[in-house]
Formats: sequence, C-alpha cells, structure tokens
Amino acid sequence: MKQIVNIQMPSYSQLVEATFIALRELGGSGKNDEINAKAISVLKLPDEILDIPHLNSTSLSEIHYRLAWARTLLKNYGAIANSARSVWTITPDFSNKKSVDGSYIQRNFHQKSKTNISPEISDDQLENSGLDLPDEIKPWRKKLYEVLINMNPYSFEKLSQRLLRECGFDDVHVTKKSGDGGIDGTGKLRINGIFSFNIAFQCKRYQGSVGAAEIRNFRGSLTTDIEKGVFITTGSFSKPAIEESSNPGKQQIDLIDGEEFITKLAEYGIGVREIKDYEIDEEFFSKI
Repeated sequence: MKQIVNIQMPSYSQLVEATFIALRELGGSGKNDEINAKAISVLKLPDEILDIPHLNSTSLSEIHYRLAWARTLLKNYGAIANSARSVWTITPDFSNKKSVDGSYIQRNFHQKSKTNISPEISDDQLENSGLDLPDEIKPWRKKLYEVLINMNPYSFEKLSQRLLRECGFDDVHVTKKSGDGGIDGTGKLRINGIFSFNIAFQCKRYQGSVGAAEIRNFRGSLTTDIEKGVFITTGSFSKPAIEESSNPGKQQIDLIDGEEFITKLAEYGIGVREIKDYEIDEEFFSKI
C-alpha cells in the first residue's frame, strides 16, 4: 500500500539540498536525528507535513523516510559519508562547498541506476536502484517493529525494563500490570558511580504519533521524588509532543520513539543478532 503524499511534501531534490546545508550548519558532521531536525528547520516545514506517516515503513514519518534517502543520494554522489555509528560527515571534496545542486544529483542518480528520468524520484526507483537501503528502512526493522506492536503491553514493559538496564539504569522495576495509564516503571540513572537520579518511565505501543497531551498526562503522574521521566513508544512523537517534553520550567521528559527503540535493541543485541554476509563484486571479476 503506497502512501498518498501531500502536495506540499518537499521533493528529493529539495531534501538533498537541505540535508547538505544542515550538515554544514552542524559543523560538517551529525547524527540522523540532528540532521533531520536541522533540515526540517532549513525548509521551515509545517507540523501537518511532519506528521504524515510513511505506510510502507515502520514508525517513520514520510519526511523522515525521504530524508533517509536524501542522505543515501548524497552518499552515492560522494558528497557525504557515514560511519558504523551513523555519524554522517561531509567528504573532503565537498568540505569547501556551501551547497549542492539537488537537480543535478537527481540526474546523477538516474544515470548511475539506469532508471527512467522523471521530474521526481519515486520510492520504487530508489528501493530497486541497487543503492544500499538506509538503515531506517531495512526489512529486518519492519519485521521487528511488527513483533513489538503485537507484544502484550506487560511484555513490552518488561522489554523496556531490560533495555533501560542495558543503557545503564539501575534498580529498574515494572510497577504493575499495564493499563493504569500512569507510571509503568521506575529506576535510577547513575552517573560516574557517584550521582544518581530517580527516573520513571511509561511505555506505549503506538502505531501513530504520541501527542502533547500524553506527555502532559505522564508528567502529571510523576511523584515529587522522581527527577526524570522517560516516555517510550513504538510509534513517533508529534512536534508539539517534542516541544512539550522539553518545555522550560517544567519537568523534562526524555523521549524514545520506535526507531530509536529498535536501534537500541540492535545495539545491545536484545532479541536480535547480527548476521555477516558477503556481496560479490561482479564488476571486479569482469575487469580481471
């Protein structure tokens, strides 16, 4: 099922240009979330664009799906490169450039992938081009997302408990069976073995966006001894929810969306294991 994209959605050419500018403004390097936020700021995108979901993905919005491909297109062009830890950098050949031509990069993609030249690159052209899939949309992530969505709520809370422990939290406890609508668990975050903060977390298996109201409700359920809140979801967070979580003068709430949750599960090897494979370089053998 294909996503019906709002006509205001930026083209890949625009996103490629905005992504390069975002990396420059970040000092020449950045992680996915930093680059996404900066590119969205560069383009001054309204909230209604940000909340459009990409139906063929997991919890990705349409704009984040396209930004993932924009980075891949820039990498294919040689303008940026990424490390194993998803840190993107502008390559030396482009370090002195202030911008790139998105239309030219689009034509470069069509030439390399031998796809039909069109005013806008389609998802099918990208996914069948032979380019490496962006990490965010690899098939294993969608399969894991479906597993998470189909877990019972209490099991998802226990999984979140395990992940928080792996992330360095201590004394992590699930408070009671899910369904109370408030705090799902508590723990302590220790820093350098000296300082500690009492935390509480809430877990929601959402398929859409968590709104600002859910963040406010969670904050309202925190007792006075809780110094930090963590909201975990399989879905995403709306822009108002993100703004509400860091509202000055209010208790700060850390957010873990579905994409970050899946990334952390893979990072700590919780329920998944890496399988190494080899790709045959047919061009190499043909030139011997």
